[in-house]
Amino acid sequence: MFIAETKIRVRYGETDKMGYCYYGNYPAYYEQARSDAFRNTGCSYKSIEDAGFMMPVLSLNIEYKKPAFYDDLLTIKVIVKKKPSIRMEFFYETYNQKGELLNHGSTMLCFVNARTGRPSLPPEVFRNAIDSFFETEE
Repeated sequence: MFIAETKIRVRYGETDKMGYCYYGNYPAYYEQARSDAFRNTGCSYKSIEDAGFMMPVLSLNIEYKKPAFYDDLLTIKVIVKKKPSIRMEFFYETYNQKGELLNHGSTMLCFVNARTGRPSLPPEVFRNAIDSFFETEE
């Protein structure tokens, strides 16, 4: 299993008229946390793209529990439970600075060969970076 965390502060422009962090911001927060998680494996999104692969999002799911507010420091936890294959599922948990769970969600992405446009196994550069997190699961 792979777990990573990213800190994101809610900016004033990300709040709605009620003073809450607008719900539509969370997919962007998830994306930032996912990009940071990739970097933590030693293989960035850019490395994957440079290897000739894209990773479109196939699905997004979020369940909201509590709101975040302007200037809250959020912790986005990214969890990958299963070794990636053609598809890669990410689970997210968002916490405020008090440690309260604000929401949880998931995204499903797919590795696509940029040249052919066809789903593909992950590039070798990524498999080499991620495999060590899943060695004991095989």
